[in-house]
Amino acid sequence: MKRFGLAIQIVIGLFLGILVGAIFYGNPAVASYLQPIGDIFIRLIKMIVVPIVISTLIVGVAGVGDIKKLGKIGGKTILYFEIVTTIAIIVGLVAANLFHPGVGVDMTNLAKTDIHQYVETAESTQSHSFVDTFVNIVPKNVFESIVKGDMLAIIFFSVLFGLGVAAAGEKGQPVLRFFQGVADAMFWVVNTIMKFAPFGVFALIGVTVSKFGLSSLVPLGKLVILVHLTMLFFIVVVLGVIARMSGISIFSIIKILKDELLLAYSTASSESVLPKIMEKMERLGCPKAITSFVIPTGYSFNLDGSTLYQALAALFIAQMYGIHMPISAQITLMLVLMVTSKGIAGVPGVSFVVLLATLGSVGIPLEGLAFIAGIDRLLDMARTVVNVVGNSLAAVVISRWEGQFDQAKAKEYIREATSKVA
Repeated sequence: MKRFGLAIQIVIGLFLGILVGAIFYGNPAVASYLQPIGDIFIRLIKMIVVPIVISTLIVGVAGVGDIKKLGKIGGKTILYFEIVTTIAIIVGLVAANLFHPGVGVDMTNLAKTDIHQYVETAESTQSHSFVDTFVNIVPKNVFESIVKGDMLAIIFFSVLFGLGVAAAGEKGQPVLRFFQGVADAMFWVVNTIMKFAPFGVFALIGVTVSKFGLSSLVPLGKLVILVHLTMLFFIVVVLGVIARMSGISIFSIIKILKDELLLAYSTASSESVLPKIMEKMERLGCPKAITSFVIPTGYSFNLDGSTLYQALAALFIAQMYGIHMPISAQITLMLVLMVTSKGIAGVPGVSFVVLLATLGSVGIPLEGLAFIAGIDRLLDMARTVVNVVGNSLAAVVISRWEGQFDQAKAKEYIREATSKVA
């Protein structure tokens, strides 16, 4: 396996997992043997995310040292996130209106999946407003936030701590060197964990296919295909235009991130690639301060793939039930999604929870989600890739906006990546 790159190893693991899952469809033994392997890999990734975000963010912010400059970067980042996620919602609505994926679907042939856990989460967040999100960014206890993996609170504390280290001047240098050492050590750990990625991919996809089978795709095949094609359109056209305006090709970013995109797609986990895309965007010419702030923040505020899917899925369910959605109702849906997708950021199963919190407001039956829950893993794979590409590009956009994008460094890194592929 050492002769093959990580991308090829992941593809091999993906296809072997599909093969094993298809052969042993309906056999519970597959899950009992493979699920622990997949769980271990995801746990390994979750284990390293928080230390990397804290250490790199503190080092990056300390390098900026100016609270006004950092505030300007933060303001531009949030503005950019809001614009792009709004475009993603519009693209999802347009795709659903053009291709009508829910029309003609026979609900009597669809299997219902239990969505009780998502309903409970949605109910617990009903009173969680957009304002509450900003209040909760400030942690009551930073150690509690670290234990919970509350990324926005962790980012807030790390930014303040980094500014404090910068303000301490020479006295803060030992602290800065410590966190730089932590960051360097954790990236070594990341590279070591990535060697286990093909096995994690094999196990996770094998369990999924063995549970639901390939035949479960047939009744909802139009939705699966439309989601994937719309996600591809969004990456190539929408993000492609934004990338070109930033002086870089979207295909160059995809080429650089090929390993991470394959891993994100096969595991349906953005967290699995967070450390590596931060490292690669810095190598592409984005300053550490911007990369370490923009990308982790984007995991809560810039989920382009998720918001696109939510808009498309909402109209799919409405069409499945034969509910007419006039333009006014779709505008209401878009406005509600713009708020709810941010208001409960970081909640487990966030796409389903957002849909549950949104559908009722526009008169779409919540029960419709039970019909697509079974294939959600396959849809999640597509939207995860868009989330990863969108957040990676965001680092380039903000770096360029701030006049800090190193074009020469980017060209050299792209040339190296291209030559390796060749």
